[in-house]
Amino acid sequence: MGPVTKEREVMSDNSSKEIRSTLTSEGLLELSIVNAERPVPGDNDVLLKVEASPINPSDLGLLISFAADLDSITVSGEGEQTVTSMKIHPALMGAMKPRMDQSMQVGNEGGGVVVDAGANAQHLIGKTVGAAGGAMYSQYRCIPAQSCLVMNEGTTSAEAASSFVNPLTALAFVETMKLENHSAILNTAAASNLGQMLVKICQHDAVPLINVVRKPEQVETLKKLGAEYICDTSADSFMDDLVDALVATGCTLGFDATGGGNGGKLPGQILAAMEIAANKTATEYSRYGSDTYKQVYIYGGLDMSPTILNRSFGMQWGLGGWLLTPMIGRIGMERFGQMRQRVAAEINTTFASHYTQEISLEEMLQPEIIRGYAKQATGEKYLVNPHK
Repeated sequence: MGPVTKEREVMSDNSSKEIRSTLTSEGLLELSIVNAERPVPGDNDVLLKVEASPINPSDLGLLISFAADLDSITVSGEGEQTVTSMKIHPALMGAMKPRMDQSMQVGNEGGGVVVDAGANAQHLIGKTVGAAGGAMYSQYRCIPAQSCLVMNEGTTSAEAASSFVNPLTALAFVETMKLENHSAILNTAAASNLGQMLVKICQHDAVPLINVVRKPEQVETLKKLGAEYICDTSADSFMDDLVDALVATGCTLGFDATGGGNGGKLPGQILAAMEIAANKTATEYSRYGSDTYKQVYIYGGLDMSPTILNRSFGMQWGLGGWLLTPMIGRIGMERFGQMRQRVAAEINTTFASHYTQEISLEEMLQPEIIRGYAKQATGEKYLVNPHK
């Protein structure tokens, strides 16, 4: 009878608070809390009581946008009536036109308990699940049952909250490596939540991994996890260390979370070091550079500066963008299903996430807290609890 009582208790009130982000035609980005009607699940849907949702870098583009001026934040009203406004840099307004004057729901993923379900999904009532359905900074969220990742008994909503974006991205890096015939991986911003997961995956799957970080303390963090190859961009010996690691691993595939990094030079430095490493093992000279193909994918924009390429790496190279959703299409649903099962089984080990702050919907609108999560600082991850 447990789930039924829970369901009745929840159904007594019919509203659901959620965060909205609106860009006005005056060039202001407004964050507010909306009291929406609680959705009713269709036959193949579930109603999720969202108890935890992380603020990932991929959420910030919609929540506060890349164009907001964080020095211009103003707040009106209080409690649930709070509206937080910030100016958009005028030069970037053009890029934002498609979302003008639309009240947009935010939050890519989250964890919670299924409190109601349609006719074909009744078996999920009472289960703790992870989901990537968008609009997760909401108290209640209706999603297709097949989108839910059902957690093992004893997993909490907070543990389930980050079960999609980082775990599946890290696993998909390994799948990309296999699909494109590489044999090792390089990853930047490697002390991040995602980076630490990748260290554990590569150890388990015996994939050589080079971790690029930007501070000595991040080197220590990864050493404690047992990472073998760690290169610190702040060290004078960075390029030499990088080349040594590339020679040792034979790595020709890099994933860059910065988009710029090291003054905009990082993706180009990786390609250049790969070329040097390839030439060290080349048997004959070619004026076109080595014939080893080198690929760097940019999968994040932690550094907003331009990407600078000093083309010192021959003609056998590629620099491109990498996004999880299209990659899932290439991997195929069967393999993707296996990846999801691995995440559920290892959610407290390989794919454990650590949060430094748990905040409410109201706290999400506070200027100091906005500046905190907008920093995207390594080791400072925020978890939203819509019912706090």
